[in-house]
Amino acid sequence: MIISIIIPTLNEAHTIQSCLSCLQPLRSGGNEVIVVDGGSTDETIDLATTSADQVISSERGRAKQMNAGAAVANGDVLLFLHADTFLPDGADTVLKNIPFNVQTWGRFDVRLSGTSWLFRATEYGMNLRSRLTGIATGDQAIFISRQCFINVGGFPEIALMEDIAFSKILKRLSKPVCLNEKVTTSSRRWGKYGPVRTIFRMWCLRLRYYFGSDPARLVKHYD
Repeated sequence: MIISIIIPTLNEAHTIQSCLSCLQPLRSGGNEVIVVDGGSTDETIDLATTSADQVISSERGRAKQMNAGAAVANGDVLLFLHADTFLPDGADTVLKNIPFNVQTWGRFDVRLSGTSWLFRATEYGMNLRSRLTGIATGDQAIFISRQCFINVGGFPEIALMEDIAFSKILKRLSKPVCLNEKVTTSSRRWGKYGPVRTIFRMWCLRLRYYFGSDPARLVKHYD
């Protein structure tokens, strides 16, 4: 089983090398890494070229970029990874032990990189909420069988909340595989505004999305 790891980027020169360096053992194991850039103006593309199997350009937008990466992927399983998120050791072994079929999808638990107890409480709440609702977020490194991805038409190409919209579609097919193994994602966004304020902002955006707000308008508040 080949795993295609698809990383959407936009001005990630400060983190892309670290991200790709941690993925080299998976490449050595026969899996592939695809970086999909959405128009970076820094050195992201140059830095990624030597450490990825493919570096391609796409129209800006995380959903569009991930769909573009999936279109050129060769793997049986697609794994979508943020450039500031790191897979646990042996992630490929964990995934290859899952009995994939045409409806299999899932995500990892997430750990925030900060040391504050607020981060521990936040990540606990994120993982619990995901298990209860069946909704996965991009921070949790969503994975899916290639055929399932094709069958549902990929990520809805909306400006924001594509992970939530995608999860809602997939929930109709099957429950997500919720792995206990944790990916570690940067807490830079949480540290910038503080965990409490960030959680409040994100929940406000999700509530507005739930009640029908246009993702194109919500993304302005997210950015």
